[in-house]
Amino acid sequence: MTATAPQPAAPAVVEQSRWRRVAAPAATIGGLALAVAALHRRDPHASGSWGYCPSAALGFSCPGCGGLRAVNDLTDGQIGAAASSNLLFIVLLPFLVAALGAWALARWRGTSPTWPSRLPAGARRTIVWAGVALVVLFTVLRNLPAGSWLAP
Repeated sequence: MTATAPQPAAPAVVEQSRWRRVAAPAATIGGLALAVAALHRRDPHASGSWGYCPSAALGFSCPGCGGLRAVNDLTDGQIGAAASSNLLFIVLLPFLVAALGAWALARWRGTSPTWPSRLPAGARRTIVWAGVALVVLFTVLRNLPAGSWLAP
């Protein structure tokens, strides 16, 4: 009879609690909710109420210019005024909310959001570059006389 060395025990799988898994999405969503409440309370339409935009000081509107005013307008139920402040933000907002919800739900279930990984790598790359092109096009257009209706 030969003696065999004892086999090492399999590493224990440590399951995170559900509350620990959702801590990051909950903190993110909570922080965003606090920011929205602050923007509702202190109107960014007043000059300098939230500081001054560096790009506006340089004489052009960045893709985010008007975003704070758009959030404030949305909290007052003024969708048209919000779109006038930053149309790109208003168009992308439902997608951002859906992505936050998918992240929180996946973490609640103990998984990770799967829709981006199900797309072929070429499609993901195309989506990223199309998004970058959209932001650049929006920025250029809102700074031209023909696209002045896009400026905040």
